[in-house]
Amino acid sequence: MNASDSTNRTSPRSWKSYALGAAACAALLAATACGPGAGDPEPSDRPSSTASPKPTTATPAPTTATPAAPTATTPAKPGTTAPATPTAGPGGTGGTSGGDGTTVACAKGDLSLAATNEDDKGRPVRHLLLTLTNVGSRKCTVYNYPYVQMGADAQAPVAVIEDSDPKALATLAPGEKAYAALLVSGGHRDTYEAGYVSLGLQGPRPGSHVGESIRAELPGIDTLTVDDGGRVTYWMTASGLALRFIMSS
Repeated sequence: MNASDSTNRTSPRSWKSYALGAAACAALLAATACGPGAGDPEPSDRPSSTASPKPTTATPAPTTATPAAPTATTPAKPGTTAPATPTAGPGGTGGTSGGDGTTVACAKGDLSLAATNEDDKGRPVRHLLLTLTNVGSRKCTVYNYPYVQMGADAQAPVAVIEDSDPKALATLAPGEKAYAALLVSGGHRDTYEAGYVSLGLQGPRPGSHVGESIRAELPGIDTLTVDDGGRVTYWMTASGLALRFIMSS
């Protein structure tokens, strides 16, 4: 028997051993393939195939503000507005006292005027007291001082005595009086004869004129001897106070 014959011949034991070894190998391979490998991550380490849900933000439902119930407003009743009454500004009766806003300026139709001689009998008439009486039916005010003109030859109204400003309005109810003292002559030049004395009234605004001038009857004489030294006081409600500013002259 040659070598090739011995190689090709196989004993029954050899086949049996081969078959058992192959079966064992197949079982080992199957077990290895089915079990987890050494490098495989544990189930807990494997990333989840499901993405984490994104947090959702609840959108607040729009709120509808309930409008306030309209309030019924009662319309104002039309009223009657009284017309503004004139007031005295700076330089009203009393010069700088201002007006009280309750009366109107006196005018010629509201007043009567008298001139009284304050000098002793037989002496030249130099001091007169001018008296205004409210003969109307309403209260009114005489402002500042009178514009006094003595006769037709007067060049300008008589100058006022500034120190006589009483700082008060001369407001007259019906029947009440206001006074201004007049110094006819002061011993100055430019002497002339005057046959009358007239005066103009001021309004609340200094330097204004109210109505027509009023003429006073001379006190028991035909003419006055006057000069450019004449002076007059502001209107006031006390005759003695007014005369105090001229009797020493």
